[in-house]
Amino acid sequence: MGQAAAERVAEIVRAAIRERGEARVIFACAPSQDDFLVALVRADLDWSRVAIFHMDEYVGLGAEHPQSFRSYLLAHLLTHIAPPHAVHLIAGEADAQKECERYATLLSSARIDLACMGIGENGHLAFNDPPVADFADPLLIKRVALDLACREQQVHDGCFSTLADVPMHALTLTIPALLGARAISCVVPGERKAHAVRAAVMGEISTACPASILRTHPCATLQIDPAAGHLLD
Repeated sequence: MGQAAAERVAEIVRAAIRERGEARVIFACAPSQDDFLVALVRADLDWSRVAIFHMDEYVGLGAEHPQSFRSYLLAHLLTHIAPPHAVHLIAGEADAQKECERYATLLSSARIDLACMGIGENGHLAFNDPPVADFADPLLIKRVALDLACREQQVHDGCFSTLADVPMHALTLTIPALLGARAISCVVPGERKAHAVRAAVMGEISTACPASILRTHPCATLQIDPAAGHLLD
């Protein structure tokens, strides 16, 4: 799964560099992306022509916090590749409104070539949980409250020891920001994601399962392992 996703992502990045001189790529930062990133850092890519974004960050966590998504990106990607053309990080500890405005400006300066993502146990994309997901959101990034299922997943994934440790809010790229990418690579491992995968692939396209909107994108690929796909028929 991870190798297949990495091969497709590398092809898209190379094509963007050939066609436009650089690739603008959004990365998810979660354990579901581990195998994909292990394979991607081995790919033959000219990272000096890649601008890197990520899709969410906990409100109140600094970059040095071990559970911040900036720490994840550093540990799983940035320390293993040549210096990229640019790395644009979301500052969860900054003033939320000003940080959203700053990051939206960066995102909108040119079209994103590729968004690399997963699907949450509740069907979320980034931190667009069902209660806050908006398929027509006018914003590119916003502050959101995390729902209970989302916060519980962070404990299931081993990111936090207890539910009380999981932050209540995050800054997240919105659904339109993610779907605005020219291509999408979605990597989803694990049995705990099986119900969300089934809803995304076979259910109604609805914010009840935000990931279902991926079916409307003309260049989105879903890579799953047998455990995540065992409810598909």
